Amino acid sequence: MKLNPIVVSLLDTDLYKFNMDQVIFHKHTDLCGQYFFKCRSKNVFFTEEMTEEIRQQVDHLCTLYFKEEELDYLRSIRFIKNDYVEFLRLWHPIRDYVKISRSDEGELFVEVDGPLFSAMQFEIYLLEIINEVYFRMNYDYETLRRQAERKLDEKIKDFNDGKYNFSFAEFGCRRRLSREWEDVVVRRLATETKNCVGTSNVYFAMKYNLTPIGTYAHEFVQMYQGIDSIPLAYTNHFAMNDWYDEYKGDNGTALTDTITTDLFLRDFNRSMVNNYTGVRHDSGDPYEWGEKMIAHYKKYGVDPKTKLLLFSDSLDFDRAQALYDYFRSKAKVSFGIGTFCSNDTDEEALNIVIKLQYVNGRPVAKLSDTPGKAMCRDEEYLDYLKRSVEFRLQREQ
Repeated sequence: MKLNPIVVSLLDTDLYKFNMDQVIFHKHTDLCGQYFFKCRSKNVFFTEEMTEEIRQQVDHLCTLYFKEEELDYLRSIRFIKNDYVEFLRLWHPIRDYVKISRSDEGELFVEVDGPLFSAMQFEIYLLEIINEVYFRMNYDYETLRRQAERKLDEKIKDFNDGKYNFSFAEFGCRRRLSREWEDVVVRRLATETKNCVGTSNVYFAMKYNLTPIGTYAHEFVQMYQGIDSIPLAYTNHFAMNDWYDEYKGDNGTALTDTITTDLFLRDFNRSMVNNYTGVRHDSGDPYEWGEKMIAHYKKYGVDPKTKLLLFSDSLDFDRAQALYDYFRSKAKVSFGIGTFCSNDTDEEALNIVIKLQYVNGRPVAKLSDTPGKAMCRDEEYLDYLKRSVEFRLQREQ
């Protein structure tokens, strides 16, 4: 079974890939990174035919360059700088950086290894490819598509009937059913409801004249763990300082949970509270997290109603509505909804990730506020990172 090309534009990725890459391009071109794929779902079997199709799709990905109109679109985003766009004019994915294999038991192995400014860009493209290959080759795609259409019709009706009344962005490209289906989802949510404020997918933002939405991911904070001169428990401090220096408060939503929100708050001081427009939740209990952030703003005399709480952790529409009802009178509230936008069928979606695991040969890790989300290939390092975090938290009580 030979599929059509899955990725046909290098804009077909999350905005935060460009946001983070611009900081790396300006400040940290000496860093090299290694990323590894993991399927967290149980009993998932990748056939050799699927694996070969993934290889061929990656071969095609690595023939792509940015088109002139795509570069012009990136220039139109107010915080993307022209020298970085000129770099992207020359850049393209390099096939030698990616290794793909499988075990006899059907486990898929993917590793990306190269300069960080280049290796990091593969994540979303690879997840799009892997997910679409799996669902097209493991199921009857047209049946899945009809199921997704039925559920999308129900969601749009619920917005128009007033069951849902919150604002959200579509965050679905990494685990989408297919590129063609995400295209339909973005178009219909944007035109048939008043609630979709944008998408993380830069290609569809350009196609449908929507706001591209995104700030930074865990890998951005993680990469500072690989810099010798930076103490592990202070990586949030250096990451936020570099981000603010790059964007001067524009594009300013901080991710709190890379090495626990409690430690993040030690560095989210009065200056950072004022410099950043809001914070993003991606693990742990969202209600506890929201109350913790509201209390932190109040501690510095800042009205939480002037700050954004952005929720993005495995949200469906009912969970988002409940969070909105709870926090709407306390702060600005918005949501990034991924899989339940772009891959909501009667079959269970894959829980797949590609995570940064080494920087300049040194292990790095995400701790998060949900222990099961931790991913690290070096248990000794993970234990050391936990002890570093605990030591600082205890010392600064």
